[in-house]
Amino acid sequence: MATPKTSDAGRCPWPGEDPLYVAYHDEEWGVPEYDDRALFEKLILDGFQAGLSWITILRKRESFREAFDGFEPETIARYRPAKVEKLLKNPGIIRHRGKIEATIGNAQAYLAMMEKGEGFSDFLWGFTDGVPIQNKWKSIKQVPAETPMSVSMSKELKKRGFKFCGPTIVYAFAQAVGIVNDHLVTCPRHKTCSVLARNQNR
Repeated sequence: MATPKTSDAGRCPWPGEDPLYVAYHDEEWGVPEYDDRALFEKLILDGFQAGLSWITILRKRESFREAFDGFEPETIARYRPAKVEKLLKNPGIIRHRGKIEATIGNAQAYLAMMEKGEGFSDFLWGFTDGVPIQNKWKSIKQVPAETPMSVSMSKELKKRGFKFCGPTIVYAFAQAVGIVNDHLVTCPRHKTCSVLARNQNR
């Protein structure tokens, strides 16, 4: 079934008029995500965003997926130095050695969690007791860059060996995957994501 088009009226202002950004806002951002691998992919991409705008990453997302083998942690965890050098020559991604090497380490940390029975999705959603936080912001100026929840999540991720997961990155990640609903209350997607959250937790 096709995703209903969100009305322009009241939409969160941050996507502007870029069709790709608008589609991301209208179809993905804030939708609760519970799949372990999908959550891993989004956290990695948010780490690559550090110091950049999300639209830059979004435009390169398919190239990232191809370069990083569909963001399968089992594959990434086995990357050798030659693979790192190949990635550094790939113009379709952000060629940042620290972020590329961190991705490999993050995949290894992810696998360690899974092997211990600490599911990645369960771990992340545990910070909100499995229930998305429903904020009611009226202005983009009210939306925080980080919260005590994101500070705590960042701290625990770092304890497990993750990098490029500071509180601001983690909060942007939580917004994107629906752990937090930060669509403005004027935005039609606020209600849609709220309903999706309630249906998921019945």
